[in-house]
Amino acid sequence: MIKTDNLFNQLYSKKVMEHFKNPKNMGEIKDADGVATVGNPICGDVMKFYIKVGKKGGSEIISDVKFQTLGCGAAIATSSMITTLVKGQPLEKAEKVTKQVIAEALGGLPPVKMHCSVLADEGLKKAIKNYRQRNRKT
Repeated sequence: MIKTDNLFNQLYSKKVMEHFKNPKNMGEIKDADGVATVGNPICGDVMKFYIKVGKKGGSEIISDVKFQTLGCGAAIATSSMITTLVKGQPLEKAEKVTKQVIAEALGGLPPVKMHCSVLADEGLKKAIKNYRQRNRKT
């Protein structure tokens, strides 16, 4: 029998394992200002992001952010990490978070798992886009 903890520890950084085992900001925001779902049909990962937007010093900021992810450890870890990176940040700064920033913040990802950081990046940006579409001035 293979000990999976040892295998995971060889593949993933300590930070990835921390965010996988104890994800931050997991859940749903019932009255979210922006919502988006992204997925990868090849690996089966699905991520849903919720954002609340507030005002601070004349800027729109992400006052709260949550996620629900069905997927592998890297998918959960990247979802968790992006939420910690953007919570409390202006929308413009949150939109500058890239797949590489997420991966680096996690101490790296195996090349075969970089698609998880791509999904997290796309999901957050789509939630921001959804917020802007809902709040377009007519």
